[in-house]
Amino acid sequence: MWGRVLEGVVTTSISTKVESPPLTFYSSPRRGGGGRVCMKILILGAGKMGSFFTDLLSFDHEVAVYDIDPKRLRFMYNTQRFTSLEEIGNFRADLVINAVSLKYTLQVFDQVIPYLPKEYCILSDISSVKTGFKEYYEKSGFHYVSTHPMFGPTFANLGKLSDENAIIINEGDYMGRCFFKDLYQRLGLNIFEYTFEEHDQTVAYSLSIPFISTFAFAAVMKHQDAPGTTFKRHMKIAKGVLSEDDTLLREILFNPYTKGQVEQIRREMKELIEIIDTRDEEHMQQYLTKIRKNIK
Repeated sequence: MWGRVLEGVVTTSISTKVESPPLTFYSSPRRGGGGRVCMKILILGAGKMGSFFTDLLSFDHEVAVYDIDPKRLRFMYNTQRFTSLEEIGNFRADLVINAVSLKYTLQVFDQVIPYLPKEYCILSDISSVKTGFKEYYEKSGFHYVSTHPMFGPTFANLGKLSDENAIIINEGDYMGRCFFKDLYQRLGLNIFEYTFEEHDQTVAYSLSIPFISTFAFAAVMKHQDAPGTTFKRHMKIAKGVLSEDDTLLREILFNPYTKGQVEQIRREMKELIEIIDTRDEEHMQQYLTKIRKNIK
């Protein structure tokens, strides 16, 4: 079915960071830099994450980027630049990385799938919400792998990603998971494996709670001539979150598990308001003890 080559297969724990030569697999032997076997990788979308993956992969593999807007491809280097589906068909990709926003991810897959070699091509996405993706992939009949690098190139220190995390969905194609595991380990990321459902639950907790808290802070914001230290720290966080792309913010908030987290915040705020209204010092002390325990 496919010819595959594994160079320096990683056998350590999924959360261990190791140095190893890039893991590769391919449909027909091709040689990259230094005589290495390389893959043909198609990246969908020339946005921030599409550009990030192009820069990351283009020196080890034969990379092409597809975007319907030619202007977004102007500053993409060391890669082929596609604006038509016919070019995708001629490329014969081994791996497709879908880096468009969540709203269009499956729609773009629908457009390009007829032009991909089904016998060996792997579909992949880096979406922040995975609802419906497992069913879509299985219906497509393609090999697939799904991951989520939980950082953005705008705010993360790309020279030091050891404090950043990535999630690899533990369902789908084994070799595809190995490829991204190797890639993320070489970046120094902390890697975790979840099912599709576990991923969305985790993201709803780890992203929606701080996002909602930031929204609440910004919603009641008033100009301060002499802000305190805590206020300035929260302001810095709020400016960072709200400078993110609106599409990303919608993706996180429209996660089907986000509503439950927001309802939990509302229950906590209701209790706090009751404590303030009654000026109940004992209840206040119990509440402070509870929340301090939560952050240990």
